[in-house]
Amino acid sequence: MTHNAKHRTALYPGTFDPMTLGHLDILKRASRLCDRLVVGVAINRSKNPLFPLSERVEMVENVVEPFRDRIEVEVLPFEGLLIHFVENVGANMIVRGLRAVSDFEYEFQMAGMNDRLNPDIETVFLMADPQFQTIASRLVKEIARLGGDVSQFVTPEVELRLKDKFT
Repeated sequence: MTHNAKHRTALYPGTFDPMTLGHLDILKRASRLCDRLVVGVAINRSKNPLFPLSERVEMVENVVEPFRDRIEVEVLPFEGLLIHFVENVGANMIVRGLRAVSDFEYEFQMAGMNDRLNPDIETVFLMADPQFQTIASRLVKEIARLGGDVSQFVTPEVELRLKDKFT
């Protein structure tokens, strides 16, 4: 498919370890802003992920399936500089979710640096729905590890995968 000026491609990057309902909310809303959505699953060795890359990609693939009726969606792993990945997939916007003011400072710096590296790429911030503002993958993993109920934070598939990891 050719990417002309009217074709809006958004990239939603993340580690997605695991994918939460907050991530899904941002995905749904991002899918309304573009014709093609690329979900970039980061290979981030410093974060020491619970789920291997292949499993994180698979979980995201399962979650985005319903969007494919409406828009083109690709789930791709990536490593290295985000702006290079954005350019490689032909995206013209980066979508980031914001939960709290604490997210904003880091995201603001990243957006500024990315703008300096490539001013043609826009960063679009979507505020998390209030019901998802407190959900963080790291906290979900901790609750699951300690035997707590994570069903209100993740899809049933992710809940099962977390139970498998910790039992």
